[in-house]
Amino acid sequence: MVRQQHIVSAFTEELDQLSADILRMGGLAEAMIRDASRAVVNRDAALAETVIERDLEMDRLEREVEGKAVRMLALRQPMASDLRNVIGAIKLAGGIERIGDLAKNIARRSLKVMDEDNRSALRGIERMGQAVSNILQKALDAYARRNADAAILVLHQDDDIDSHYNGLLRSMLIFMAEAPDQLDARSNFLFIVKNLERIGDHSTNIAKVVHFIATGERIGAADLTENQTEQAKEAGS
Repeated sequence: MVRQQHIVSAFTEELDQLSADILRMGGLAEAMIRDASRAVVNRDAALAETVIERDLEMDRLEREVEGKAVRMLALRQPMASDLRNVIGAIKLAGGIERIGDLAKNIARRSLKVMDEDNRSALRGIERMGQAVSNILQKALDAYARRNADAAILVLHQDDDIDSHYNGLLRSMLIFMAEAPDQLDARSNFLFIVKNLERIGDHSTNIAKVVHFIATGERIGAADLTENQTEQAKEAGS
């Protein structure tokens, strides 16, 4: 009995460490999004280079999470909710690592627009950067609390990201049309905005994984009824 309790305690500690590793990756991703956006807006090449370098740390953390999760699957053979937590951690690590890649891409593109001074575009990118960072933060908070209702609310914030994206896309196309001879340089803004939109998509995917971890049910934004949404809002208020 004592040995069994020790095994259970050790496994619980491993699960807690796996969760801590995921949240550490998430915190790094949030910082990369924030700093990549600032690099664009402030035309800060040094900050952009820092974001690019951080991607190596993100890759290392993902490998560590995957290695720990695979060992837990092989040695512990978890069942039910424990299995969902381990499998979910692998999926979350992959999604967060991809967000890091997108933030790195934004930082790289920022180095190519240092001479551009379109205040309207830069303000829009700043607002969208804040929006996608916020949605990622809420998805990670839902994971930390294993809160399915909070995950549902994150899914519905994707419309806000799409609104930012569509508005910025229109202004970017106008901006590019104003100077056809600078098309290549100004097209970098389009890639920056697209990368931010993809970060929003990955953040909502993280929320879907969180919902699965918490409930064992797979869910998408299209599956949510108005009643479910209202229930989630009430639970989160």
